[in-house]
Formats: sequence, structure tokens, C-alpha cells
Amino acid sequence: MTEISIRRVYDGAPPGWHPILVDRLWPRGIAKDDLSATWLKEVGPSTELRKWFGHDPERFEEFAERYRQELQGSEAFDELLEEARGHKRVVLLYSAKDEEHNQAVVLADLLCERL
Repeated sequence: MTEISIRRVYDGAPPGWHPILVDRLWPRGIAKDDLSATWLKEVGPSTELRKWFGHDPERFEEFAERYRQELQGSEAFDELLEEARGHKRVVLLYSAKDEEHNQAVVLADLLCERL
């Protein structure tokens, strides 16, 4: 069984964990050469959904529902699922400041349901 964790990209991946960046946009202040992670940008929320959410904690529940709908049947989520299945420990990296209300939380829950 695969163990799933989430962490801010700025904190880096813990040793022994396979890092997957799940942001649609590359994180500010990090050079692409400085981050050793698989980047699955298409699994991030759509631009429209991301802008609507605006990292407002009061919108998180509805954001999570809408995001799950976006991910249903998506090739991007299938790719994430396959990537996760290939490793014992996976850490989903994200750049949001809010550690409880972001897409990685939703993705981790979905992965735990499917793995």
C-alpha cells in the first residue's frame, strides 16, 4: 500500500518520499533545476476553479466538490494514480500558504480512496 502525504513545496520532500508537484503553475521563487519532483500540472484545478476559490477557506468545501467533479474520468488524475502506485511513499507538493485548504488535501483524500 502506498503512503500519501502532503507538504508545501518550499519545505521540500522528506527523504525517502517520491515528490509530485500538483500545482498547475510553477511555484514562485523556485528554479526548475532546483526542484527534483515529478510535475503533474494538469492534475491541478482548472484556472477558472482556482480563481473562483481564491484560497478562501469558506469556499473550500464547495471547491473540493467542484474539483472532485473536474477530476472524474480525467487522464491527469489517472496519471497521478499510476505515479503513486509505483512508489511506497508519495508526497504531494503544493505552493499554497494554507496547509488545510488546498488542492493537495483533496488529491490526497482521493488517492487514499483509490489506492
